[in-house]
Amino acid sequence: MTTRSEYCVIACAEAWRDNGEVLASPMGLIPSFGARLAKRTFSPDLLLTDGEAMLVGLDGTAEGWLPYRRHLTMVTGGKRHVMMGASQIDRFGNQNISCIGDWAQPARQLLGVRGAPVNTLNNPVSYWVPKHSTRVFVERVDMVSGVGYDRAEAAGPSATRYHRLPRVVSDLGVFDFTGPGHSMRLASVHPGVTVDQVREATGFELAVADEVPFTREPTDEELRLIREVIDPKGLRDREVRG
Repeated sequence: MTTRSEYCVIACAEAWRDNGEVLASPMGLIPSFGARLAKRTFSPDLLLTDGEAMLVGLDGTAEGWLPYRRHLTMVTGGKRHVMMGASQIDRFGNQNISCIGDWAQPARQLLGVRGAPVNTLNNPVSYWVPKHSTRVFVERVDMVSGVGYDRAEAAGPSATRYHRLPRVVSDLGVFDFTGPGHSMRLASVHPGVTVDQVREATGFELAVADEVPFTREPTDEELRLIREVIDPKGLRDREVRG
């Protein structure tokens, strides 16, 4: 029986389908497993990174040096696809990893803006949210770290040239931005999850089709790779339960 965490790995892997030879930069455990699965199966041309300065192999060991100048060349040319986390995300894909509350006196300080603005304006960025709730999926983020569709479009062609948010994956389902005005749309729910559950856990009105499919089933070979090769210790189940 496929577990919820395994559906999440599959959904993250699908973010890199048909990407070709780009730098896959997964940030987080399940996105990392997804990137490795994608490279082992349907996206063999992906380049994997440790997120810092090295290119890594399928087992995570270092294969080569990724100089910062080369890294920036790939970033600014759209040849990188990051999957980041999000402390908050809104209907247009604006992401916050900086602070909760008013910027002048936040209730909680988080990571800071980091590279989110450069990432979102220069290469495709997807998001991974391990615990879907109204605290994360909000009507308006407290601070914009990653740039969403509405703000990119308002800034004009210089901001939209490489801006693309392919998908958001959470422990409840998969989302894209094909709703009205590039708003978030529910693309699939993981088996065992209902559309109403997703709506109740989301702090804004989602675009939802009349019939929402389930996240696709893994193949037998994909399940074998996840369980025996990529994550034999079952670490995925610590991040997503149920």
